Amino acid sequence: MKIAKYKETDTEEIIKLFYETVHTVNAKDYSLLELDAWVSFHELQSKVKSWKESFLNNITFVARNLDGIVGFCNLTFSGHLDRLYVHKDYQRQGIASALVNMIESEARKLNVLSIDTDASITAKVFFEQRGYQVVSLQHVVRKGVTLINYKMTKNLCE
Repeated sequence: MKIAKYKETDTEEIIKLFYETVHTVNAKDYSLLELDAWVSFHELQSKVKSWKESFLNNITFVARNLDGIVGFCNLTFSGHLDRLYVHKDYQRQGIASALVNMIESEARKLNVLSIDTDASITAKVFFEQRGYQVVSLQHVVRKGVTLINYKMTKNLCE
């Protein structure tokens, strides 16, 4: 596996990975109604332009192996870890940890003092194991459906 900076040509493969991961990995913690509110198949194409802009305007890394993109993450310059997803077929292989290590390293180089994220129920334990702490339980409404996630933060100065 190699981790590299995002390229514009990665966008559509990333969005497909995002959809498939949400609808398989997160299915153990969220209902189909909640998953569709999170991301539906019909809205994927509409994400391409806004995600491309987000990835280009923030710190974005992509993990690849011979099969293609197996994970991605991005961080705003103010320290918000916006997205971290690993391909449904490559879970629990250290990809998310490698991506977060890279993001945290970049954040330190930029003198970002802490990172926050909105972690899904599914991702909460992963972040806790990496030293992130729950700040609050959140109820996020998307398309009229309430999703639960956690505002979490990690101090990078420790």
